[in-house]
Amino acid sequence: MPKIAIVTDSTAYLSEEDKQTYTIHTVPLSISFGQETYREAVDIQTDVFYERMREEEELPTSSQPAIGEFISLYESLAETHDSIISIHLSGQISGTYQSAKSAGEMIEQATVYAVDSKITTYAQGQLVIQAAMMAEQGCSVDEILTTLERMIDRTNALFVVDDLTNLIKGGRISKFAGSMATFLKIKPVLTFEAGEIVPKEKIRTKKKAVAHIKRDFDDMVREVDYPLQATIVHAQVDEEATELLTELQATYPEINFHMSYFGPVIGVHVGEGAIGITWTIDPNRE
Repeated sequence: MPKIAIVTDSTAYLSEEDKQTYTIHTVPLSISFGQETYREAVDIQTDVFYERMREEEELPTSSQPAIGEFISLYESLAETHDSIISIHLSGQISGTYQSAKSAGEMIEQATVYAVDSKITTYAQGQLVIQAAMMAEQGCSVDEILTTLERMIDRTNALFVVDDLTNLIKGGRISKFAGSMATFLKIKPVLTFEAGEIVPKEKIRTKKKAVAHIKRDFDDMVREVDYPLQATIVHAQVDEEATELLTELQATYPEINFHMSYFGPVIGVHVGEGAIGITWTIDPNRE
């Protein structure tokens, strides 16, 4: 039976238990404070990152893995696997997917399939876990890629940030849209379109923005005809996130909910206080 390896990057924010249980290989992105660079989840953990960001005058920056890191990992996996499926955060917000794709083209001992999740955080992680489960069950590469494509087409997120400065500076949201929202003291509801972060609604307060997210999520749940899995994602607002999770679990008992977080690399852009909901189809319950 052909052996399939599953690779992702650190922005999937998988637990160590998930990575060990499903044999998932991870390439870390990095964040930098001035001249000091740290690999996400290797050299710096989430709590420490946000503490450091509060203390620094200059905003940190993020960077994708060097192509050599992918080549090294792929070559190692190619010794024991026929195929490698490498799933990464949206190509519209990072060059990680393109680096994985380019590295894969240099590998001769195995076939590398780079996949653009068109999303990030644990929504990306759910794609990775699904691929790993299917590989473990003996599914073919085509079966896994077909399922991933269906999931990606049905994956999205709604989130609100306290401050757009990081997203504007990092080029993850247009300068004009971001500057107008900042000037008007608006808390925009953000979403993904074709893998790009875009403003969806302009709301005056964070409380109203979260209420709007819940209404939009409710509208989506009513419209779809397939089982869902969803995740509350937040940046250091545990109490707020737990309250939202509890409310949604009570309202939608048929949906499998998770709790996750914006780690350092995504936290660089969304900032502390961000909160949102991601969702995708649950192919195991169809």
